[in-house]
Amino acid sequence: MADLETLTPTRRARGGGGAARRAARTAVVIETEKYIERNIPNFEVLTEEALQIIEHNAETVLEEIGVNFPDNPRALDLWRAAGADIDGDRVRIPRGLARELIKTAPSKFTQHARNPEKNVEIGGNSMVLAPVYGPPFVRDLDGGRRYATMDDFNKIVKLTYMSKYLHHSGGTVCEPTDVAVNKRHLDMLYAHMTLTDKPFMGSVTAPERAQDSVNMCNILFGEDFVQENTVMTSLININSPMVFDDIMMGAMEVYAKNNQACIISPFIVGGAMAPVSVAGTLTQVLAEALAGIAYNQLVRPGAPVIMGAFVASIDMNSGAPTFGTPEASKILYGAGQLARRLNLPFRSGGSLCGSKLPDAQAAYETANTLNAALLGGVNFCLHAAGWLEGGLVSSLEKLVMDADQLGVLHSMAKGVDVSENAQALDAIREVGPGGHYLGCAHTQANFKNSFWRSDVLDYKPFETWADDGSKDTVELANAKVKKMLSDYVQPPIDPEIDEKLRAYVQARKDSEPDAFG
Repeated sequence: MADLETLTPTRRARGGGGAARRAARTAVVIETEKYIERNIPNFEVLTEEALQIIEHNAETVLEEIGVNFPDNPRALDLWRAAGADIDGDRVRIPRGLARELIKTAPSKFTQHARNPEKNVEIGGNSMVLAPVYGPPFVRDLDGGRRYATMDDFNKIVKLTYMSKYLHHSGGTVCEPTDVAVNKRHLDMLYAHMTLTDKPFMGSVTAPERAQDSVNMCNILFGEDFVQENTVMTSLININSPMVFDDIMMGAMEVYAKNNQACIISPFIVGGAMAPVSVAGTLTQVLAEALAGIAYNQLVRPGAPVIMGAFVASIDMNSGAPTFGTPEASKILYGAGQLARRLNLPFRSGGSLCGSKLPDAQAAYETANTLNAALLGGVNFCLHAAGWLEGGLVSSLEKLVMDADQLGVLHSMAKGVDVSENAQALDAIREVGPGGHYLGCAHTQANFKNSFWRSDVLDYKPFETWADDGSKDTVELANAKVKKMLSDYVQPPIDPEIDEKLRAYVQARKDSEPDAFG
């Protein structure tokens, strides 16, 4: 009997080991790669002479032409006290003043997530990838193109949480039109705070909504923590050309006062909202960014801020914006150089495309923009996955396709390994002339991690692909979307904090009537 008892654990261990391996192969594993840290040089398209010309011309624009701060007497007072010339809403900024004011902005900062393992560093050699932002429509293979709902919003937040190469949950990943305009920001923030544990963005559509964002973060992180750390990075667009509207500036003032990061970003369609030339557009981008960031620092010196540049060109026949063009890439590269000379983090890029469908046009234009973002030194890449139809549509399939391809950026950013193992001289000696490397010791030791591999694209032989239904990439992505949503498990959150967030949302909703206009 003793012998039997001795043998039994051995049999179970062997069987259990096989079961454990099978379970490991089928278990849902949620992986998030650390934000990208570049080990490759930035591509610099502008010469030193060109940079000096653009910088000089941008200062001329600020000094002689000026920028408008309409309906914002507080901003005018701050500018006047700082030494600017005020004429109505027009602010003319003496040469060198804006550049001096922005010196208090940090060159990089950490944005904290509720899961500290998913904190991100923005600036320096880092690159943080966030999903699409702002579309009123969504599209998927099952439902087609339609107005977005809160259910769609939640799905995109979940897909982003499940995506390995997206580091950030983003903000308005689509505009949920089934919730009142004055209340939807509360539901969106609650989704980012509870359905994921990645960092997120705040609301900027009104100053009071920015304040709601801060108040909800006070519940999630604690008020003292929020005042001492950055827990939101939010998008403040400039109404190009050279208008700083009171709504966006009001939201920015709320965030700056509370030590939360703002992306100060001109929103430009070249030929319509800026000159048709690359140098002319870069001059306007720099002038607008200098003025916006300087005002941010007037509100609170030392507040974290990112220099943004969102630039598309225009089709002169239809008037529609175009993406993935060489001109847009040159502007991105140049704006990155200008941001680095100001010692500021830089935002640009994304999965930008004008295509109506996640097709070859979408893929070409997206690849052009994402590659430029990597090589151009972008630190915060908004719209990194899911953008379609010039930003009108969030596509679930394209979100998954783009998020998969972001793995290429991670791999490229690592550069080339020249360690002793990577030199592979032992493999070359082992195989010799005329052999092959499939079975050599070096290949066996390294093959699992040697090549980046897509989790979406098809690598099967034709016959196997045909037997599996001859699926194209969109069909494969559609199946991936459904699998990810089926596998989704909400990250744990303190029930007491969750209850306080729910109570805040409900109280704010009850405090005013619905507005859909």
